[in-house]
Amino acid sequence: MSHCEMGDRFSVLHKEARVLAGGLTDLAQRAIVYHSIYRESGGNHVFPLIAAHGALWAGGYFRYGLRLGSLLSWQYGWSGQVRRQKLKQLDDFADALRDINRRVCIDTYVNFHFTRRFGDHPDASNYVPPGLLRALNTVHAACSRRKPLTDEQRQKIFEAHFLHEQETVVSDTLRTASAALNWPVAKLFALRPQVKFAYLPDGEAIRFNNFADKGQRIENGMLAFELAASAGWQSVEQSLAKYGVLPRSFLADPVDYFRRLRSEVLASAGLEAIDALPAQRPECDLAMSR
Repeated sequence: MSHCEMGDRFSVLHKEARVLAGGLTDLAQRAIVYHSIYRESGGNHVFPLIAAHGALWAGGYFRYGLRLGSLLSWQYGWSGQVRRQKLKQLDDFADALRDINRRVCIDTYVNFHFTRRFGDHPDASNYVPPGLLRALNTVHAACSRRKPLTDEQRQKIFEAHFLHEQETVVSDTLRTASAALNWPVAKLFALRPQVKFAYLPDGEAIRFNNFADKGQRIENGMLAFELAASAGWQSVEQSLAKYGVLPRSFLADPVDYFRRLRSEVLASAGLEAIDALPAQRPECDLAMSR
């Protein structure tokens, strides 16, 4: 395959991923896309599974934050214009976080499926950074060998993917969004979330003092992995249902649901997939059962 043909495939995958990731508020749809990647990796690529929890948890976080913002905005009750300006800033901050989630979903989908097809090609590193390429090739090789990865191996792959997203998508966007939120009280709450993923033990949360701090995000990202590994990956997957927003038909058969969703979404956008997604491999089924 020529470099030009690979570039065309990469571009088509991007178009597909942008449509599948939906709009800013389509958090549940993105969780389903994330979950599909986890399933197709045979449970070896756990970054998208934890990212699915992030998308679903964020829905409730945004609803709570915007309600709280509406109450806090009455400190500017003396000026309707100023109050509207502050609420607009808070809306823009929330949209920036939604956009980060959407872009990470797109990037995760493209990189996984591109490397699944072309990860061994000598030109693959022109499209996927070498460190991430090696990590994803480890995932694909594990499926090919019918050998599930250890949690230590999963952690290395998670870290490579997490750091990649921090560098390429998250950090700059979040820094800009935080600087634009010129509302001290609302900013204090917005940057100190208590993240309560459904797989965490009752009463436990991943806490931030400053969500805009890259070091804190990395530390807590690795904590999210450690807590997930302690809970067990089957439990982490099953607990996606606890958010109460995923369709029953998805919970009953997530593989079939995603295939139908993909077909319908691409058709409605007038897009044709590069090729049909390959059936879930038996070796990946084996990996998920352990």
